[in-house]
Amino acid sequence: MSEDTRAHSDDDGPGLDLGGPPPVPAAVPVAPPVAAEPAPAAYRVLARKYRPQNFADLIGQEAMVRTLRNAFSSGRIAQAYILTGVRGVGKTTTARILARALNYEPADGAPGGPSLDLSVMGKHCRDIIESRHVDVMEMDAASNTSINDIREIIESARYRPVMARYKVYIIDEVHMLSTAAFNGLLKTLEEPPEHVKFIFATTEIRKVPVTVLSRCQRFDLRRVEAGTLAAHLSGICAREGVAIEAEALSIVARAAEGSVRDSLSLLDQAIAHGGGQVTGEEVRRLLGLADRGRVIDLFEALMKGEVARALGEFRDQYDAGADPAVILTDLAEFTHLVTRLKIVPDAAEDAALVEAERVRGSEMAQGLSMRVLARAWQMLMKGISEVQQAPKPAQAAEMALVRLAYAADLPTPDEALRRLKDQPVPDVPAPSSTPSSTPSGGGGGGARPSLAPRPVAPRPEMRQETRTAPAPVAGPRLASLQDVVALASTRRDLSLKHAVETHLRPVHFEEGRIEVALVPGAPSSVIQDLSRKLSDWTGRRWLVSLSAQAGGATVAEEQAAVKAEREEGIKAHPLVAAVLARFPGAEVVDVRTREEAPIHEEVLAPSEEDLMAGPGEGDELEY
Repeated sequence: MSEDTRAHSDDDGPGLDLGGPPPVPAAVPVAPPVAAEPAPAAYRVLARKYRPQNFADLIGQEAMVRTLRNAFSSGRIAQAYILTGVRGVGKTTTARILARALNYEPADGAPGGPSLDLSVMGKHCRDIIESRHVDVMEMDAASNTSINDIREIIESARYRPVMARYKVYIIDEVHMLSTAAFNGLLKTLEEPPEHVKFIFATTEIRKVPVTVLSRCQRFDLRRVEAGTLAAHLSGICAREGVAIEAEALSIVARAAEGSVRDSLSLLDQAIAHGGGQVTGEEVRRLLGLADRGRVIDLFEALMKGEVARALGEFRDQYDAGADPAVILTDLAEFTHLVTRLKIVPDAAEDAALVEAERVRGSEMAQGLSMRVLARAWQMLMKGISEVQQAPKPAQAAEMALVRLAYAADLPTPDEALRRLKDQPVPDVPAPSSTPSSTPSGGGGGGARPSLAPRPVAPRPEMRQETRTAPAPVAGPRLASLQDVVALASTRRDLSLKHAVETHLRPVHFEEGRIEVALVPGAPSSVIQDLSRKLSDWTGRRWLVSLSAQAGGATVAEEQAAVKAEREEGIKAHPLVAAVLARFPGAEVVDVRTREEAPIHEEVLAPSEEDLMAGPGEGDELEY
């Protein structure tokens, strides 16, 4: 085979091996190795990323830090501490920082002791912060409640620490321990080895036995103020490169209610919701809150009594997604703010307040009285509970707003009396005649009753309503059925008193002899009971007989007639007539003289200066 033929065969593909040296394969280019990209670090939520590392990072707990600093500097270090406060205020974090301070040793090996100056990482600090130090043991009492768990702590406490200065036992939610576990811990807690320290944390300090509390130094971690919390969140947003409005910071800080962890969780959620730019509107929408300015507009409409405007504003906020109960809660919160601004004007400098609250709240504080604000607060509190229980919350909220709007400009009783006194009193015709002295109306049928209260028999049952039973009166003199009623009341015989008042019509009454007629349906046994008890009470024989005559009015009918006559008479008083004319639908409920008012009852009545001279001046008005 020629060379050309061999070459052609080689070029076209694999051919027969005809001998000769094997062909040398061409060099294949090899790509250089590609460096593996590092896996992205796992995202840490803000509540963990910005957890305080030392006492300088704690916010709002200056009192506790000062106490610990003075104790450490003087060497007065307790064997046990208990930290209490609301959720998210920093109890567990403070416990770890305290454990770090107890075991602080400089990293360069220089001698040192317990210190609160933790700005430089010490020998054991990193391990303690990351909860992996062999001598700092954390236990969750919620899942380790038995006496066996405490026995393990007691046994291990006998041995000295491996690396650090102290063995520190941090027990979170210590109130969850069982009674046996608490009892087993008492002796070791009172006299622990010198190398052992206990740090407890709890949200329910009242559930911790007093025997445990007496062996610990207690620190109550305070709620962080909204202004301080807003400043703290602002610094975190600056470090994270997040643009956030001051109003959004204020909303988040107040929604957290003093909990740092809750505020950071809400801020984390708001940043994710806003895509790196957080506005007040977005935060309100996220939390289901109403616009702060619109809440103030709603409050202003209610205080002016503009019901239609208030309902329209409420419906707009509800359609925008605001919860009815939250709207009423915001109104109550603003009512509280206006009240504080009225009492303490300097409260307007609070950093947690938005500009609208600061300016408009101060203006409303000057224009609204304390009585109106207190009444609005009470009505809102009642309205919130109604909305939370109602099958249709929006309707319940609207009804609460209607009540509040109609009551906003309603004067209090003392203000109403003062206004009426300052205004001219309308001329009221004088009574045309004196009413008949017959209680049942047996004369002077259409005559206007007199303003002066009619004399009535004394009512000892009212004067002695709250007193103990008086000593028996020897031989009382009785002249009428009214005296019998008074004697029965004195003797605390209420059944006989009621029977004499309502069942007996007097026919004839003299000493030792009574003739009466029974009302239809009255039991006849009342005759024998009255005769027997009068003889026992007076020490004299009394004969009570049933008469065939109709008899007069019963004691109850006479009292009702006197009451009706007084009410009609007091309505003719110029001041009362003015009140009834000013308040449509008002009515006179009762009229009592000062002598008849019960001693224990506080009667709301106008002062002597507010009463106008004229007939009926001694009467009291009940409204």
